[in-house]
Amino acid sequence: MERPIKILIVEDNVIIADDMQSMLEEIGYEIVDNVIVYEQAVEVLKKEQVDLVLIDIILASDKTGIDLGKHIRKNYNIPFIFVTSNSDRATVENAKSVKPNGYLVKPFEQQDLYTSIEIALSNFNYAADKPKGTQAHDEGEVAMSNSVLKDSIFVKKQHLYYRIPFKDIMFIKADNVYLEVNTAERKFLVRSPLKDYLGKLPQNKFYRAHKSYIVNVDFIDAINSKDIMINNTLIPISKEFKEFIISSMNS
Repeated sequence: MERPIKILIVEDNVIIADDMQSMLEEIGYEIVDNVIVYEQAVEVLKKEQVDLVLIDIILASDKTGIDLGKHIRKNYNIPFIFVTSNSDRATVENAKSVKPNGYLVKPFEQQDLYTSIEIALSNFNYAADKPKGTQAHDEGEVAMSNSVLKDSIFVKKQHLYYRIPFKDIMFIKADNVYLEVNTAERKFLVRSPLKDYLGKLPQNKFYRAHKSYIVNVDFIDAINSKDIMINNTLIPISKEFKEFIISSMNS
């Protein structure tokens, strides 16, 4: 089932941290934890699933936010944003060395925080997903839909990006320039070629059953000579896919 983005806040000013948490929860994000030092953040990252980290550069410990950024870059494939009162050249240069996905200067408003998170998520993994030597195309608010994170993919619905585990995607239908990503509970529109999207999904579960469909074989309920059924939806299949499924069933 899809869910809101999970955020870890690392901020040693308790009042600011609480304000940030209130702002984020009001928007619709989920706060995994709200900690004040490097060591606490490291423990949360070990135990919890975190999609994005907001980090104050100056923390109430010997280890700084820069150190935490280095730790995240080394051990996790998640974006992080520095949230700091310092915007001097030396601090910015030091922050740049760990390649944060955003840099937000205090004080800020709710919209500033929201925008920084949206941009960080939108850009995260986008360059890595593109073939080398290609340029990004302006695909509007659905461009983020091409971003992959571990065992999930991000898609946008209204003003939030949702993380959908691959295992929850039943099938994907091409509709002109958009794709319709179907889970048991919702449908999401994504702007992407079907072939490109297939390349982002686990190859042992997702197959192109028809020129307009990608299916998760775990959700196939029935099959006949022309169609398969997934969640009471009839999906046309190619001859090649039919032979593949029958062969798999008999192996």
